[in-house]
Amino acid sequence: QVQLVESGGGLVQPGESLRLSCTASGFDLANYMITWFRQAPGKEREGVACMASFTRGTRYADSVAGRFTISEGDRKDTVYLQMFSLKSDDTATYYCAAKPSDLACKFDQKAFNDWGQGTQVTVSS
Repeated sequence: QVQLVESGGGLVQPGESLRLSCTASGFDLANYMITWFRQAPGKEREGVACMASFTRGTRYADSVAGRFTISEGDRKDTVYLQMFSLKSDDTATYYCAAKPSDLACKFDQKAFNDWGQGTQVTVSS
């Protein structure tokens, strides 16, 4: 079982930036597909950014493409979500999820059984 912890959320104004971190305890995430999801109150959970295992190919939801970037840190236990030009619609709890040895990015939450506890992002004036 993979233990994942998200961090980096907070309160920011529209147009500002945040970088979220997803860190595995004692695991090398290079062997895992990693997907960032988000869920706002009253809304369904949606995938926003994905990085495939090994190849590290990426995929983004249309709502965040061009503003969000998923990347891997120098240490392979951490994956980041860099968020630029944040909007009020980006307000949500953000979760990272991991699946081993999957070469194709997936936004289907049913494909994942390892999840972090989430970090809150609030975008407001």
